[in-house]
Parts: sequence; structure tokens; C-alpha cells
Amino acid sequence: MDRTLLNIGFGNTIVASRIVAIVTPGSAPMKRFKEDAKEGKRLIDATQGRRTRSIIITDSNHVILSAVQAETISQRLVTGFEFKENKKKAQETR
Repeated sequence: MDRTLLNIGFGNTIVASRIVAIVTPGSAPMKRFKEDAKEGKRLIDATQGRRTRSIIITDSNHVILSAVQAETISQRLVTGFEFKENKKKAQETR
């Protein structure tokens, strides 16, 4: 199992392969989803007291709040996987 960590802000990291979705928190359905996770004790607040700018949903149905923009986290995720693929290709050519 791949254990690549993804920085979600302020020194907090999560296992990248466990991410199902990264969404913005502005819509009413996402606010309800966040409240349902809180009531179900599945909410992890990684905002360090700052404004929530993204909601990360994992395969274990946990909901993680981050103060980093969803686009930024998505870009970090894509960049991390591209780096890993390039590294793997370089090792294969040796």
C-alpha cells in the first residue's frame, strides 16, 4: 500500500491514497455533510483555528477540514503523484 503523505497545511499531513474527494465548504450540502460528520464523530479539524477553505473526504468516511484552498491541495496531490511516477520511470531505465 502506498503511504505517500500530502501536506494539508500547518504541518498536518494525510495519506494521499485514502482521499476520495476534495471539495469547497461553501454550499449548503457540504455544510450539512460537515455537521453530520461532527455528530458521527468522524470530523477532523486541521484548520488550526483558521477559516475552513476545503473539506477532504477519505475512504474511511472521515471528513477533514483544512484551511488551505481545495485547488492548492489538489495541485499538491497531482504534483506528488507525477513526481512519484517520474521517479519510478527513472529507476526502471537504470
